[in-house]
Amino acid sequence: MKNSRRDFLKSAGLAGAGLLSGGSTHSDNRNPFQQSHNQRFNMSGYAAPPLETVRVGVIGLGSRGMGNTSRYARMEGVEIKAICDLVPEQIERAKERLNGLPGFAQNVSEYSGHEDAWKELCERDDIDLVVVNTPWHLHAPQLVYAMEHEKHAVSEVPIAKTIEECWQLIETSERTRRHCMMLANPCYRDFDMMTLNMARDGFFGEIIHGEGAYIHDLTSHNFTKGQYQNMWRLRENASRNGNLYPTHGFGTICNIMNVNCGDRLDYMVSVSGNDFTMGEMAKELAAEDPFYEDFVDKSFRGNMNVSIIRTFKGRTIVLQHDVSSPRPGVRFDLLSGTKGTAGARPPRIATSHDGWISAEEYRALEEKYTPEITKKVGEIARQVGGHGGMDTLLTWRVVDCLRTGLPLDMSVYDGVLWSAISPLSEWSVANRSHPVHVPDFTYGAWKANKPGMDINLHGGTGTTSIL
Repeated sequence: MKNSRRDFLKSAGLAGAGLLSGGSTHSDNRNPFQQSHNQRFNMSGYAAPPLETVRVGVIGLGSRGMGNTSRYARMEGVEIKAICDLVPEQIERAKERLNGLPGFAQNVSEYSGHEDAWKELCERDDIDLVVVNTPWHLHAPQLVYAMEHEKHAVSEVPIAKTIEECWQLIETSERTRRHCMMLANPCYRDFDMMTLNMARDGFFGEIIHGEGAYIHDLTSHNFTKGQYQNMWRLRENASRNGNLYPTHGFGTICNIMNVNCGDRLDYMVSVSGNDFTMGEMAKELAAEDPFYEDFVDKSFRGNMNVSIIRTFKGRTIVLQHDVSSPRPGVRFDLLSGTKGTAGARPPRIATSHDGWISAEEYRALEEKYTPEITKKVGEIARQVGGHGGMDTLLTWRVVDCLRTGLPLDMSVYDGVLWSAISPLSEWSVANRSHPVHVPDFTYGAWKANKPGMDINLHGGTGTTSIL
């Protein structure tokens, strides 16, 4: 019977895949991204010397960059020293919109007109923080260059596209002892922070499972000329197949599960369906406008990607990505524990299988668990705006921590881990959803690292005003 079983597996092609006991192919395939890093300094919980004034340089002045710059310019103790964009017209537009804001210097320096102009900004000796708002492929190179020139650096999502870039960011941050943080704004949404507060108080019991997604129909944006410089976001979708934007929702789940500071991601699998919309739209548009012929017959990523992750402690996470279907938006979606469950769309809580708690019970929990950061800054953040105020709250928190010499809420290890899901998912999809190990970017320090996201301001921060 033993020989018959082996013959069957061979005939089915499974033995060649290394799935027989003792086979080596399975083990090798699960770990194609070998680690070669020895941690020289632990940046988790690192507090840089305080800055009385945070002198800021901004790279990228598209819609996100313009919004970010305006928010930094409204923070006490901030001076925008330099701005940079490849397109000169964006510089002029920024000056028209931002002149008059408290932190926008009248003599702000301008860098534009060529692809390396941003390097000149980073090389200045009167900048403390570089804010990166450029297309994805530029994030890691610009963050590394900024840190190499003794600047703290923050970036829009993601902060890396490849595993190699992830390790490069970590090595540079540890060597220079400069902050490198991804601007994961959904972590600062009211419900996400309230849920984190509840989890830390033990309301949900032991956390078992989380679900997050980036479901946001960007079809019209991606195919609209001028929406993204050189159609960069459409080109990302036309050349890569995986979970290309995993961090929205994922960040909240990782914070709640204490990933990188008590638990770590172990391995994941990822599967993509076919593309049912983007390729057809490219053909339809190309029939009327030759501009779009460059996108015909491209291997567009599938409409839906689903990635499943297991942590070292046996928790599970499901992440979805869909930017081309007419579905209502989803970010952080579900958290499940041994004593309770939270659902984000709409905000709701359950403590048994009988159903969600009443609106009155929910309001009582909201009153009890709304964290101090929301109570202190939430209302004015909503007035200033940016995704309902969470962009402003994130900006305030970065500035306040830099000015008071406290650790930033999220470390370089968090940013690279959340970004790494994309290249890992691409590998898994390309290998028929084979499992792949998730690198331990902390190199074992996760066992002793303390959780970040000080949403209750225990560190004594909270002195910076929003002007």
